[in-house]
Amino acid sequence: MKAFANQNARSVEEAVTLAQQSLQGGQSVSFVGGGTDLLQLMKDRVVNRPGSELPDVLVNLKTVGGLDQVTPSAQGGATIGGMITLDALSQNALVRDRFRVLAEAAESVASPQIRKAGTLAGNVCQRPWCWYFRNGFQCYKAGGSVCYSVRGENQLHAIFGGGPSYIVNPSDVAPALVALDASFRVVGPEGERTLSAADFFVLPRQDAEHENVLADDEVLASVELPAPGSGMRSAFHKEMDREAWTHALASAAVVLDMDGGVVRSARIVLGGVAPIPWRVPEAEALLAGNRVTPELARAVGAAAVAGARAMSKNAYKIPLARSVVERTVLTLATSA
Repeated sequence: MKAFANQNARSVEEAVTLAQQSLQGGQSVSFVGGGTDLLQLMKDRVVNRPGSELPDVLVNLKTVGGLDQVTPSAQGGATIGGMITLDALSQNALVRDRFRVLAEAAESVASPQIRKAGTLAGNVCQRPWCWYFRNGFQCYKAGGSVCYSVRGENQLHAIFGGGPSYIVNPSDVAPALVALDASFRVVGPEGERTLSAADFFVLPRQDAEHENVLADDEVLASVELPAPGSGMRSAFHKEMDREAWTHALASAAVVLDMDGGVVRSARIVLGGVAPIPWRVPEAEALLAGNRVTPELARAVGAAAVAGARAMSKNAYKIPLARSVVERTVLTLATSA
């Protein structure tokens, strides 16, 4: 692994300043929390950012106090620090009670050991797990001019939103955050900005080299969750090719606003099938104002994959995603 310097930040603002100083001094820099993904990228000598060297400096965010807390808001929502571990997030009583889809997504990540180290912000911001990118191919994600999956091994690649790169977003918590209509607090040299979770991620056709809007000297500091309605129910379901320690072949984060047995509104976001968390408004619209029956759930599942476009080896994802949506919606809507 390339030698690097470690700098411990005492505040988010200091972390940004340390990053700026390194960049202005001609050094490459990365922020690090749990480091479960970043350090592996460094060991494998995969570029940290397209066009840049492996980081000379790591700015440690774990030393920033308060970034690992869940704080309830007066309105019934919550603020979640970006450095909370996935294990702590999944077990937090407030999150499990009010935002179950997020707790279930967090507890589905990888293995218990990784969940105890990996953080919320790290999971949201991790780089793609495409085997071409991870093995040093000069693909779009590495600043090149080709997506090798188009003619190669694409079993795990996108069926929505692909082109020119067909990677899938690897985060499990990201679909849950989009489904909950979360907001992200980002801190950079110009101060703070807040944007919706849905606007944080970018498609390859918008920026082939990046997966989100963060600049090299910006930090995802915290996540804001709005207060849930009295009839809100939510769930996350993930299908994998083995029982644990892997990413989603297809997943669904479903949030329903119920009035008795009738769905007032719905948010359905797919994971493992697109370069960003993939919301399916056509499927959501079928639920609004209706009671969920097995027949309606099947129609919702079909609508969720209506725009899917398979590659040569990943057509199985279409019926898999359809089934995940159907079963999650039906189970959630008909639960007591």
